[in-house]
Amino acid sequence: MATRPDYSLLELASVREGDSVGTTLTNSVAYAQHAEALGFQRFWLAEHHNMEGISSSATSVLIGHIAGKTNQIRVGSGGVMLPNHPPLVIAEQFGTLESLYPGRIDLGLGRAPGTDPVTARALRRDGLGAEQFPEDVARLQELLGPLHPVQAVKAIPGAGTEVPIWLLGSSLYSAQLAAMRGLPYAFAGHFAPRLYREALRVYRDNFQPSEQLDKPYAMLAVPAIPADSMAEAKFLATTSYQRILSLFRGQPLWMRSPVESMNGLWNAGEKASVQDFLALQMMGDANDLNRQLDELLASVEVDELMFTIDIYDPAQRRRALDILAQTRAESR
Repeated sequence: MATRPDYSLLELASVREGDSVGTTLTNSVAYAQHAEALGFQRFWLAEHHNMEGISSSATSVLIGHIAGKTNQIRVGSGGVMLPNHPPLVIAEQFGTLESLYPGRIDLGLGRAPGTDPVTARALRRDGLGAEQFPEDVARLQELLGPLHPVQAVKAIPGAGTEVPIWLLGSSLYSAQLAAMRGLPYAFAGHFAPRLYREALRVYRDNFQPSEQLDKPYAMLAVPAIPADSMAEAKFLATTSYQRILSLFRGQPLWMRSPVESMNGLWNAGEKASVQDFLALQMMGDANDLNRQLDELLASVEVDELMFTIDIYDPAQRRRALDILAQTRAESR
């Protein structure tokens, strides 16, 4: 068994049905602290808006909260949806975070709005959006880089912090842009697995070294349900099935308790759509996960794996991290 890449986590701060946002965020802190104790590399939070059941909309605020409750794990955005924000505001926010938690902050950027069109219009300046993503990325790089004597607009804090910028994507577009700009790249295999091999290949084949990065660095996000047995994992996975089904139906995305069977909860077409969404999902005990990870890593070259773990019970979710960490320890 080859040595595994680093492991990281993506967090949506998903609200369990009936829980408060406060309770949810307390659970997220405990989850991040457990990940840090186990040696996970990063803990990223995703920006979503107008979605009942997801509480990570104020992404930079939560990054600061998690970073303040941990000591060494890198904390960042997976990602900030740049069409929603002026680059200057993001540079100031992340420059402040980097000043508070030096060497621990990542700025992952996406070009989707992370919400519906009506909410996107409520978030962003009129007339601007995803089509301006390359220019906005370049502007952020400039704002977070060294100050120039004639620079009219400065990010204070922000200038000179050189917070690492990552590009995130689920298609070939961001892979090509990350390669051209010499930036690290993360593919969203946890919800859009179809193009992961092609996108990662395009990124590596076209990478141009930059001041930030001298060789390509790629991360793949995958969903996982680690458990003490495959039977338990299949049971726990019904929580994620119910959430994704709600997403497809335009319903609130509360985390619901697992069920013995999904029969009667979805039809054949919905089941197929959920399974396509989760095509890269790994589940089972450490032996099952080792086998599935070996199969995945035999087919694609990645430097890091970022896991999303939708498990209803917070203690079981932390236990899942123990099992996942075991797979990496066994690969050394």
